[in-house]
Amino acid sequence: MLPFPTSRRAALLAPLLLAACGTSRRETALAPPSGGWSCVPYVRARTGLPLRGDAWQWWAAAEGRFARTNRPEEGAVLVFRRTARLAQGHVALVTRVVSAREIRVDHANWASGAEKGREARDQPVKDISPGNDWSLVQVWYAPIRDWGRSSWLTFGFVGPDSA
Repeated sequence: MLPFPTSRRAALLAPLLLAACGTSRRETALAPPSGGWSCVPYVRARTGLPLRGDAWQWWAAAEGRFARTNRPEEGAVLVFRRTARLAQGHVALVTRVVSAREIRVDHANWASGAEKGREARDQPVKDISPGNDWSLVQVWYAPIRDWGRSSWLTFGFVGPDSA
């Protein structure tokens, strides 16, 4: 059995998982908390993955517990590295593999300004790494309706299977 609960079980478990983050706000299953989502509780609520820490720490936390790979697969979590612009890293749920170098993700809190804290679904991400290993990606930026100019370092994908 996969470590990820079914959609129904995820909806039932989401409040408990969010409570485990130490939040004092009342939150309902996949309804954004006041002030919006951050990526970690959003992805945890969507997957049931019991990893803790900032987003960039998920890669090490998954070692020996969940599969870690450089190949995308539906249900896996793309883990972004910590950088000056992403001080806590970022995580995004892979919802579809389009090609060897393009996927779609659902994630939260990717944008800035008025969009900060919002959920984004079916967002394109493309691999631009020289070795086609998903270590460097670009993310579609909806406000400009184009690929962002920035490139982002990643560790790879966690899950969806146990190690």
